Parts: sequence; structure tokens; C-alpha cells
Amino acid sequence: MLDTLARPPYPGFSLFQQGSRYAMTLLRSALGAAAAALLIGGCSSIADEFDSRQNVGPCPTAASIYDSSRIIVLDGAGELYPNIEYTGEITRVELFCRYAGSDPLVAQVEIDFAFGEGPAADIDERDFGYFVAVTRRNGTVLAREDFMVEADFSDGPIDAASESISEIVIPRNDESVSGANFEVLVGFILTDDQLKFNRDGKRFRLDAGVQAAGN
Repeated sequence: MLDTLARPPYPGFSLFQQGSRYAMTLLRSALGAAAAALLIGGCSSIADEFDSRQNVGPCPTAASIYDSSRIIVLDGAGELYPNIEYTGEITRVELFCRYAGSDPLVAQVEIDFAFGEGPAADIDERDFGYFVAVTRRNGTVLAREDFMVEADFSDGPIDAASESISEIVIPRNDESVSGANFEVLVGFILTDDQLKFNRDGKRFRLDAGVQAAGN
């Protein structure tokens, strides 16, 4: 799947408008527009501003890809605990969507991250790259866009962040096309070595150096 995600984006789809941490951009903008209409027009109703039609189907599945749901940054001196600079993990992916009739499906995805600062870290800030991709259920990649999330360890070796990608627009040929035909997948952008580390299922053993010395 990760190899497929390296392909160029499909031009019929767009992923854009990254929200700030803990932002609900679509919801806030819609509420703001409705409030303004009520204050200015006087006779408007919330129903005039919101599309009250029900979704014609389920939302796409949203998840992190197992092989890229975590990242270990080492200082290059070997796969030992003292050589860890930073770690990251995707802890939650949640998607909200809206579509009715033959309208495009518009989705918002929220992603929670957990980060750690290891013994070999030299600064208290680190940017981590991650991707959001739209695929068909058969694995065909329709679009991918890369983003950055910042970890700040100035208050300690543990940090968390939440990112909101507030508009993911998926065109639909007609009203028979359901959101269940698509998936929205998230993962860290990894080097070949980091990807191999994850795929090999490796975990750090704090006593690895002691065991090696005793052999």
C-alpha cells in the first residue's frame, strides 16, 4: 500500500485546507455564516443556511496504515534505546463527511498524534511529515497530499498534537456512488530504513547492549 501511495495524485480529487490544532474548520465556518445571516437578514433561518438532506450513504473508512502509523528517529549509531532521538505515533483517525444527491462528498479528517523525545535528541522541537490519501477500496490511490505536524518538547519529553484537514472533496459520478467505495488513509512519511524497521516488527530492548556484551 505504501508503495502505491508514492504514485502521483489523481487530478480529479483535491485535498486541501489544513486546520490548526484541535480546529473544526468546516463546522466553525458554517456556524459563522448562519449567525451572520440571522443577524443581518432577520428573517433567515438556520435551515436556510444548512443543507438538511440526509447523507445518501456511509462515510468513507478512515484509518492509519499499520506500517506507517509510527516513526522512530535514530541518531545513526544503531538500533539501541540510547540512540533514539524522537518517536511518533498516530493514535486516532476520525472522519466526518457530508454528501447528498449527486453532490461531491466533502469530508474532514481529524488525526491525533503522540510524540516522544529520546536520549539522543539535541533540540526540543521536531517537525514530522505525514500524508493523507484517498483510495478506492481495491487499493487504487486517487489522491495524496503531504503535511507537517510539529512536536514541542520544551515542557518535557512527551507531547501530543491534533491536526484537522478540513476539506477533502471526492467527486461522485452520480447519486448511486457511496462513500463506502472510498478510504481515507493516513501515515507518517518514512525513510526506507524506518519503513523496514516497522515492517520487521522491531521493538527496542533496553538490555540489548548488556546481552551483547555478555556473549
